[in-house]
Amino acid sequence: MVHSIDKPPYFNGEHYAYWKNMMMFFIKADDFHLWDIIEDGSFMPTKRKSEWNANDRKKMELNCKALHILFCALGPDEYCRNVLRNEDFTSTLK
Repeated sequence: MVHSIDKPPYFNGEHYAYWKNMMMFFIKADDFHLWDIIEDGSFMPTKRKSEWNANDRKKMELNCKALHILFCALGPDEYCRNVLRNEDFTSTLK
């Protein structure tokens, strides 16, 4: 299996423990705070978007970045099985 430093490890439904470990290091290497979001859960602001401050925007940006990396690592079957059935997809990596 060839690994890229630019693309997250692809998950095809097999060898979950191996993939999870590879994803953890891929995400931490990209931005260590992203793994905190995955472990602690997504940030959901309680204010309307027009009332967000710079910190709220940064947290939402990190949420989106973490989810983007996770979604890019999944094929369509795994996406449907894990994301569409689970409101907090990041909990599957804990």
